[in-house]
Amino acid sequence: MTRAETTSAVRWATLACVVVAGLLGALIGIALTASSPIPGVVEPSEVVSAAIPIVRVLLDLAAVATIGLALLSVLVGYDRPKLTEPVLRRARPAAVAAALIWAATAVVALILQTAEYKPGKRMLTAGDIGSYIAEVGAGKALVIVAVLALLHAALGFIALRKGEKVPAEVRVGLGMFALLPLPVTGHASNWAYHDYTMISMELHVMSAVAWCGGLGAMIVLLTANRTLLAHALPRFSKLATLCLILSAVTGLFNGIVEILANPTIGFWAGVFTTPYGQLMMLKVLCTGTIALLAANLRWRLMPRIVRHQRTALASWATLELTVMGLAFGFAVVLTRAPVAVS
Repeated sequence: MTRAETTSAVRWATLACVVVAGLLGALIGIALTASSPIPGVVEPSEVVSAAIPIVRVLLDLAAVATIGLALLSVLVGYDRPKLTEPVLRRARPAAVAAALIWAATAVVALILQTAEYKPGKRMLTAGDIGSYIAEVGAGKALVIVAVLALLHAALGFIALRKGEKVPAEVRVGLGMFALLPLPVTGHASNWAYHDYTMISMELHVMSAVAWCGGLGAMIVLLTANRTLLAHALPRFSKLATLCLILSAVTGLFNGIVEILANPTIGFWAGVFTTPYGQLMMLKVLCTGTIALLAANLRWRLMPRIVRHQRTALASWATLELTVMGLAFGFAVVLTRAPVAVS
């Protein structure tokens, strides 16, 4: 058995494409939602306003990486440790690093959002941050996320020593649980139909993260390992199909209800003339593009991968992940975009 059959070079280019796309999506969203200052109103600095979505994108991508790397163990299976362990030995420390970045970006986001909540203050104090946590749901959510991400990192450290004696399903479950606090502190938290939109938002976020994370982990670590890839990709394809359906349906539902819930504008005006609607349409375009790329992977490339044949999987999947990153950038700004005529 050659080294190529057990491990493959980490595809840093794929990771870089996703991160750059996520940041680009956030910057496009910031440009679309920019508004003129209101005379007499103290507003947060432009640096703080721009930094919040950028840090939130990095937070989301760290969560994607953490959960995807944990999911990789489930996808490759446990029945061939001699084949899978060389790959998982790379995945485990990467998962710990991603979880620590997840926790760190949650703390940075908490500080930035406190600065936004208390505009005009040159220096924040611990009391300012404490009052933001006490008074604002998003503050509490970020604290919970940071704690859970650190707990995930602690489990990852144990897995570095004990291997799969720390079940990957536990790490995946903890990661998914850590996704729950933040989505419900955006637009959805103020709606009359809060319970329905909350469930929809949670499903949307979990499906998108599992889909992007699972695909990213396989492409970054398994591309040249035809044996493991032929085993893991068909298993992931079933999960990805479910995630695609859930993500598309819940995303449309959330966007439509958000626009309809605003009594000051009509539906079509909300879709085409507001920053929220425009970002929603960009996300819909991304979803459609991702669906086409996923169909190419599922129906054209996967049969050849199962037969251990060479394919252009890395290039196609990197393109799909790049569009996913762009969608994550749009999504971060979308949660903060005003539903009002621009």
